[in-house]
Amino acid sequence: MSNIRAIVIATLVVLAAGMFSTPSSAQNFPVKPIRIISPGVAGSPGDVRARQVAQKLTETLGQPVVVDNRPGASGAIAAAQAAKAAPDGYTLLSCNGNHVLNELFNPDSLSRLNKEFVPITRLTSGPLILAVHPSIPAASLREFISVAKARPGSLTYASAGPGSLQQLLGELIKARTGIRIVAVSYKSTSAEVPDLLGGYINATFNYFQIIGPHFASGKLRALAVANAKRLQVAPDIVTMSEAGLPDVEATGWNGICVPAGVPQPVIDRLYREVVSALNDPVIRNQMISTGADVGGERPEEFAAFIRAELAKWGRVIKAAGISLQ
Repeated sequence: MSNIRAIVIATLVVLAAGMFSTPSSAQNFPVKPIRIISPGVAGSPGDVRARQVAQKLTETLGQPVVVDNRPGASGAIAAAQAAKAAPDGYTLLSCNGNHVLNELFNPDSLSRLNKEFVPITRLTSGPLILAVHPSIPAASLREFISVAKARPGSLTYASAGPGSLQQLLGELIKARTGIRIVAVSYKSTSAEVPDLLGGYINATFNYFQIIGPHFASGKLRALAVANAKRLQVAPDIVTMSEAGLPDVEATGWNGICVPAGVPQPVIDRLYREVVSALNDPVIRNQMISTGADVGGERPEEFAAFIRAELAKWGRVIKAAGISLQ
């Protein structure tokens, strides 16, 4: 009996150790450096956001938080790298809207944000702005639509390539208005600017951070912002809804996700610290000055936002018959 009792006690001790080891390690989190895998090149807008947060997290968590750039394949390379990491909170993914589009165009079991990952919170989002070269006789969205209808198939707009958010917004507006405008593909949203300023491209759907500096000089004319509200940094630009196209919204966004399986206490800690970083006045004001809307939603709210993005752009892709093949 004594031997049986000893075995039972030993078994209970082992089980108890297993039950409490994860919460204990979560309570001590972090005890080593944290890595944020960024899908962009160093200096890109999303990379800058990740580095701003990483610097603040280094201060508040007491451990180095480093950004590891893994660009390529519209973010799929970074996502695959992060998905394979141990789910312990020491590897984060700087997730963004490209991961949603990847899931719609190229389903991959290593890059689904609400399956292989757990969303922590949105960092920022920035709406696309419809802007035209001054040679286009349009001072409003309605006038632009009229010009496009009078010249079907002759107006061009810059796109970051097939399946990009710019192209999807163009297709959405074409479907809503019946206009025919032609997408011209560039490697990135910045690559189009010289041709746009030179008048070789008639219009663009782009971010304030990239084209905003050309509004005051008159080199570009902003017609409407694809957002539910006007930009803080540019309140004179009307929304698409105000301009006559209700509920036409398209925002590029970035956030923080972790591999599925990270303990809830670690998720909660990361959420609190990231939101604290976003609320730092210096960081917040810098983000707003570039035309960004600062995030901070709770994990479940961010997850719901991602589901809504998948549903919304999935409908547009299906209706327009867009394929990357």
